[in-house]
Amino acid sequence: MKTKLFKKITSGLLILFIGIQFFTVKLNTSTILPESSIEKHYRIPGNVQQILKTSCYDCHSNNTVYPWYSKIQPVKWWLANHINDGKRHLNFDEFSPYPKDKKLHKLDEVAKTVNTGEMPLSSYTFIHTHAKLSSEQKAIILTWVKSMKGQINKEISAR
Repeated sequence: MKTKLFKKITSGLLILFIGIQFFTVKLNTSTILPESSIEKHYRIPGNVQQILKTSCYDCHSNNTVYPWYSKIQPVKWWLANHINDGKRHLNFDEFSPYPKDKKLHKLDEVAKTVNTGEMPLSSYTFIHTHAKLSSEQKAIILTWVKSMKGQINKEISAR
């Protein structure tokens, strides 16, 4: 009796798993760099740009590099949720239209979350070990944030 019930439950779960594979989500991919992108309006040193692309842009830009496991539901839904949430907090591809105060606040958040190790998320670096920030990379980002804040403040006072 228990074996029949187990087979029915297993069969039902398998059918459900196969069925959800046909429900897709819109991928966060773009082939062009938008005019509102941070790098179109501010000078970003190459080493900083590389760190941002490796450790931040998958969730904080309009272009995610998707791993193989992103094709499997429910992982695809989970990733889409993380990416959308990340972009709501900060989107480097939509940075330049932010008002001055928001730009400065977002940069303060970058510094804080990088400094405390909150970002990149441990759930991301668990698989993407190359995205973990070393102490040196953290220092580079913190120096860049300070420089960016200076650029933004000069830009506003020059007007």
